[in-house]
Amino acid sequence: MSENGHKIELPYSIVIRDLAVKIEKSPIEIIKKLMTNGVMATINQAVDFDTAAIVVAEYGFEAVLEQVEEIEPEEAGEVPLWRQMIAKEDAAALKSRAPVLTILGHVDHGKTSLLDVIRSEHVAEGEAGGITQHIGAYQVELKGRLLTFLDTPGHAAFTAMRARGAQGADIVILVVAADDGVMPQTREAIAHAKAARVPIIVALNKIDKANANPEHVKQQLAETGLIPDEWGGNTMIIPVSAKQKLGINDLLEAALLVADNIEIRANPNGRVIGTVIEAEVDKTRGTVTTLLVQNGTLEVGDIVVAGTAHGKLRAMTDYTGKPVRKAGPSTPVAVLGLNEIPSAGDVFQVVTSERDARDIVSERHDTAKARIQTKKASLEDLFANFKAGEARELNLILKADVQGSLEPIMSELEKLGKGEIGIKILYAETGNIGENDVMLASASHAIIIGFNVQADVAARRLAEKEGISLRLYEIIYRLTEDIEKALKGMLEPAIVERVIGRAQVLAVFSASKLGKVAGCKVTEGELRRNARIRLVRGADIIYEGDLASLRHEKEDVKEMRTGFECGVGFKSFTDILVGDQLVCFVMEKSA
Repeated sequence: MSENGHKIELPYSIVIRDLAVKIEKSPIEIIKKLMTNGVMATINQAVDFDTAAIVVAEYGFEAVLEQVEEIEPEEAGEVPLWRQMIAKEDAAALKSRAPVLTILGHVDHGKTSLLDVIRSEHVAEGEAGGITQHIGAYQVELKGRLLTFLDTPGHAAFTAMRARGAQGADIVILVVAADDGVMPQTREAIAHAKAARVPIIVALNKIDKANANPEHVKQQLAETGLIPDEWGGNTMIIPVSAKQKLGINDLLEAALLVADNIEIRANPNGRVIGTVIEAEVDKTRGTVTTLLVQNGTLEVGDIVVAGTAHGKLRAMTDYTGKPVRKAGPSTPVAVLGLNEIPSAGDVFQVVTSERDARDIVSERHDTAKARIQTKKASLEDLFANFKAGEARELNLILKADVQGSLEPIMSELEKLGKGEIGIKILYAETGNIGENDVMLASASHAIIIGFNVQADVAARRLAEKEGISLRLYEIIYRLTEDIEKALKGMLEPAIVERVIGRAQVLAVFSASKLGKVAGCKVTEGELRRNARIRLVRGADIIYEGDLASLRHEKEDVKEMRTGFECGVGFKSFTDILVGDQLVCFVMEKSA
């Protein structure tokens, strides 16, 4: 932020710690100034622009509102496959289509309740009672216009689609409880929506509750970058109550307004393409797949390829269970005829013949095999990609143990990202690395950086499967040093973890020297005496360190292979339970 004489640029909302740094004063001084003006605040609390302007004026500064730079379309990152195909259509043939909306937000903030109310209130009379099957999407009508809702709330589903090259939703409705505010899952949902470059409308739910505090929630949202339109920002925040059925029409009207601004169009007579919403095997009907048509018109008898599934459509029903022959853009339908279950988020398309379908599927199987052999993103190949003109910025997901660690790391990374290759922090939060972090990294081609945190077992497995670079640090300067070297193209090969074996604890014995010994059976690979060991209980990592002993019957052994039983001792650790899992791994230099 620049200062010009006594002028200083301030955002709509600023944390007191940051304000103190900006004007080079002590946070305590700032807090005292606020107290004399009747405002009680802590060092990590945010204040709005007007309050901050009063404080800085007392130090001789004139506050001016910070200008937020608009992102140019060409910087918007990867464009979903179906959007690329629509872009090739004749512009004169494009027509407006119904916007597709999905609902994200924190657990228990009322996502499902809101969807239920929208469905019961706005599905055309006579149809609501006729819904005979759940197809994962439905349409509602307002003022003669249709809106399509994806009935799969949750950013995991949303990101699974992005990871497969799709983007089912045109608009995200973010549900935030007025009595609870912005929670960790809310921040995750915001990060996922922003990474997808999808407009966000906030549904401020539970406004009927006595302890609702809408202004406080707006302040929290402003801190995440969602500035309310009434504060001069561009985020529409609509007060609603799913329980009292209040504000539902206002929310839908807001969605139509946003849709008008972003020109959601398609060619009903063009190439047929869309997204798989969900799929399942029905005992009587076979594979039932829900498709969302996004361009063209899908018809019974069409030959469809979706991921590695293909087939000729035998039947098609709408969200009420009524048989239909055709489905145009933004229409969800359940279809029969695919030979296997495609994955949610797979892009589907219509082809001219069964032979073409088999050729496409065969090619995709080969591509999938090749992808397993290569990593999607790593610090090691970043500079090579930049030289080839393939990378302009490094996408990072940052997890740290405490807020006090997160802020200085982000500050250091922002300084590093001012060269030829920029640094973009997609998501920064406290806590261990989970599956959602890996999914976001997969969808956004990002690298996950952890500081003084662990990655849970499911996250490690998913990262290995998806080829996501996951790097953990305990010293800040080593973290920033690695990023700096990567940006300069000088990074040494990384020391990475390679799992060599797994075992299950069948019994726990007392031992005079070690205290307790785990009686184990090796279930995969091998356990090695000189390797590292991780003890996992459920989803939690209980211990990580070196093996103190490895014995088979009464003999010390160097290794123990799959199917054999052995005794394992840990250095200075005795909290072992039957059922615990052991993961044996070695640290190696990557190629």
